[in-house]
Amino acid sequence: MIKNVLVTGVAGFIGFHLSLKLLREGISVTGIDNINSYYDPSLKKLRLKILNEFAKNNNGNFTFKKVDISSTKKIELLFENNCFDYVIHLAAQAGVRTSLTKPFDYNKSNITGFLNILEGCRKNKPKHLLFASSSSVYGMNSSIPFTTNDNTDFPVSLYAASKKSNELMAHTYSHLYDISITGLRFFTVYGPFGRPDMAYFKFTKAILNEQPIDIYNHGKMKRDFTYVDDIVESIYRLIPISPKLNTSKHSYAQAKFKIYNIGNNNPVTLKRFISAIEKATNKTAIKNNLPMQAGDVPITYANIDELIETIKFKPTTSIEEGIKKFVQWYYDYQ
Repeated sequence: MIKNVLVTGVAGFIGFHLSLKLLREGISVTGIDNINSYYDPSLKKLRLKILNEFAKNNNGNFTFKKVDISSTKKIELLFENNCFDYVIHLAAQAGVRTSLTKPFDYNKSNITGFLNILEGCRKNKPKHLLFASSSSVYGMNSSIPFTTNDNTDFPVSLYAASKKSNELMAHTYSHLYDISITGLRFFTVYGPFGRPDMAYFKFTKAILNEQPIDIYNHGKMKRDFTYVDDIVESIYRLIPISPKLNTSKHSYAQAKFKIYNIGNNNPVTLKRFISAIEKATNKTAIKNNLPMQAGDVPITYANIDELIETIKFKPTTSIEEGIKKFVQWYYDYQ
């Protein structure tokens, strides 16, 4: 039974939606976040306000602590003073392109921060640690669709490299300290309350304001866009499914460690993605076609057979349906 869950990055996009789901299910949530200024903190504060109000109005148990995961002492105290049944680590410095210009931010949050969480789990032994990885670890992988057995040794951005490092660190801790750990490779998550630095958010804003949008690789790139509710349902179903000790002759041997792709299993072109926004806003985009950007990949495509087999759920929200819901929220948010 899921009772008490720590959610890192609780004021973030996925952390907010997941915490709301947990509270609706009657689960106690302790959330931490540093509320940094990577994007407008007012959106993060709005998410926290909604979580607090929901808990207050529905006899829920939600506790927020402003903590930076890179602070070793604060994370030590967090785990010493609380007993978490499950830990869901979503906090990270996000953004592929920003990692090219601010590399030290990614080392601080994604490497040191993750090590602090692993150490907290080592000392306090929750039933299960789930952590956010990323489809970006596949780099220029040419095997389509991407499977978790594919080689991920060649990332093309520091952000991707940091997520690959997380997977290696997690496997090591699982092996050495008998911790059940599951990595979640998310594929381009979108939806209401999303990050303003993401393409769908910026495109919607620009299209409504009749401003041009930059379309890289002339709109030929494909992404496995995954609606946030499908992501949250997948995580929720995985929480109590701790991986068992694996004794097979591959890289996961002798560790309670597992990685899943969480994607829509249906990549769409950037052109179709923009068309969905145009339809939802009833406006035509002013398009500025550009070549591929450094750090970008031409396609992401998740093989989710193992996920479906494990949790008996398949993400199915179409890009048209998901974008329509986002645009409806965007009007209200503005």
